[in-house]
Amino acid sequence: MAPGQKLYPRATVKKIVKAHSNCNVSKNVDVLIFLDYALFMQTLMKEATIEAKQGGERGITARGVRKVTADSLAKFKG
Repeated sequence: MAPGQKLYPRATVKKIVKAHSNCNVSKNVDVLIFLDYALFMQTLMKEATIEAKQGGERGITARGVRKVTADSLAKFKG
């Protein structure tokens, strides 16, 4: 990706979030959403790794991710 090239249109993300939440949103809401998503994915992978090691598996599998998804989502429910 070239320097200075945007990954997504910030204004569009703000409009979508504002339409779904029926609230005013802050200037950097798109950045906060991305950081929350990245933290969720990191937690999900960490939990899936722990589940795989406890189950004696060699690596992370879809079954292991499905097992820990509900718990990870519950941690991030706002």
